[in-house]
Amino acid sequence: MAKATIERAAGFDPIALIHGLGVRSSHAYIAGFASVGLSFTTWVISRGKPDDSRAQSDRWGIFTGHWAPTFFLIGLALKKEE
Repeated sequence: MAKATIERAAGFDPIALIHGLGVRSSHAYIAGFASVGLSFTTWVISRGKPDDSRAQSDRWGIFTGHWAPTFFLIGLALKKEE
């Protein structure tokens, strides 16, 4: 029973799944660049608020900044799938 579960899990390919849904590498690259802009924007907006500390604005920028590499890697994987 455990062997069948492992074999099923090994056959799961999330990149092939999202590629089959119509997501292309260009979509992931666009999302990556958009997240870079969003990271900068959230940092600037949070920095301008008088009630937020500088540390909080840095955390917001870093949090959204971590999305970009993920989107770029998904884009590379989708490019390989294409």
